[in-house]
Amino acid sequence: MAKQKQDEGQAPKLTINDIARMAGVSKKTVSRVINRSPLLNRETRDRVETIIRDTGYVPNPQARALALGRNFLIGLVYDNPNVQMILSMQKGILEALHGTEFELVIRPVDRGSNLVMEDIRSFVTRQRLFGVVILPPMSENDALARMLDEEGCRYVRMGSAVLDDPEHMVASNDREAVADAVRHLIAQGHRRIGLIAGPHGFRSAQERREGFELALKEAGISLPRSLVADGQYTFESGLSASESLLDLSPRPTAIFASNDEMAAGVLYAARLRGIAVPEELSIIGFDDTPVTTRVWPPLTTVRWPIVAMGRAAALKLIGTAIGEDAEVNEPSMFSSTLIRRGSVAPPATS
Repeated sequence: MAKQKQDEGQAPKLTINDIARMAGVSKKTVSRVINRSPLLNRETRDRVETIIRDTGYVPNPQARALALGRNFLIGLVYDNPNVQMILSMQKGILEALHGTEFELVIRPVDRGSNLVMEDIRSFVTRQRLFGVVILPPMSENDALARMLDEEGCRYVRMGSAVLDDPEHMVASNDREAVADAVRHLIAQGHRRIGLIAGPHGFRSAQERREGFELALKEAGISLPRSLVADGQYTFESGLSASESLLDLSPRPTAIFASNDEMAAGVLYAARLRGIAVPEELSIIGFDDTPVTTRVWPPLTTVRWPIVAMGRAAALKLIGTAIGEDAEVNEPSMFSSTLIRRGSVAPPATS
């Protein structure tokens, strides 16, 4: 009975409509303040924030989610062995979600499974996701994009080439970036350059190989099959692939590895054989992950702006939660650039 009387004496809980009325603005404007939208002038933002602070108003995400028909959850779907890339993507997404009502939900999948599409459909519907960021190679599946459309779930696809319209995509210029990296090796005097390619079925592996071959073709340099080894975007596969390249006679004077984990594997293999880097072997990787500055010599690599791509992907998704007429001007194309460190030098003279 005492509890009942106490509840009866409490003031009714404030709603977003109450805050809007007190501030003399629309409910949409209050929502934008809560979600830290940049689409507001300072005076309006300060007025609404002052009222929220003075009244002790706490947004009710459950009520808003019910109105939207979705939870305030962004999914990250991936099947990719490149752990550092996944972590960097998470970092970018979380930066975008910071200070909003949104949370990130991670979902690894097996693209080789016959049930992968139904697994993702179940994940989306069960969690009532507001939107999904899809990493390669799953992002390269057009049928997955169509399924998300059918479920009414927003999505953004990450890729190494154009995969969709700008609203649904963040992509990088992998082919041209790798061509620039190999041109750098050629400018140093290298002619016998090995390639450790990425996994079959990955668009990134295809784009990077095509960039590698483009630079060689421009310089009139042939590419024997023996100078190409397959990798899986892991340190171990880079170590294994580099063994076959370093067994050649003559061996390559430079190796481009399609990601940094594999490049680190090449560096390790060279160290085991007593091959000096960069004096006897130059190495370039791709990603610019932390490993590049934690080895010696520090690795020259192509910086893949994964964090920025993750941030943009998330902002593309949550922009509509800020307001129906909110303009999301996040870029869709990102440039990868060569970062020169200590693993490249002119080839040794015989």
